[in-house]
Amino acid sequence: MKKLLTSTMMLATFALAGCATTDVNSNAGTAIGTANEIGMNIFKTAIDNQCRSQIEKQNAWRIASVAMTDAQEEAVKGRVCGCVSEQAPQQVSIVELGNAAIDPQYRVQLVARVVAKSLQSCYSSIVK
Repeated sequence: MKKLLTSTMMLATFALAGCATTDVNSNAGTAIGTANEIGMNIFKTAIDNQCRSQIEKQNAWRIASVAMTDAQEEAVKGRVCGCVSEQAPQQVSIVELGNAAIDPQYRVQLVARVVAKSLQSCYSSIVK
């Protein structure tokens, strides 16, 4: 998981560097928008991965999943973790995302914090 997250963030760094070297006069707004979008997509992917890992550790999930097929489990995980990753942008600043791109320990802490804040509320709203 850490290797996947690290590789993903390194890819994002290269992508962001490529965006930053575009013509500043004509493409500055587009480059910044693209860099933000790429960074946020990578962040959402990391959130989704962490969510799927954490949801299986929840007692409520263990109880509810007993009565589900594998396909139903995946559908519920997809909905819950989709909710969590959609809430993620409202919970972080661009400075935090920048720090996460540079510092692997900070990235792990940020992802864990965002998942912890959203997981239970998303799970409760979807499973009801």
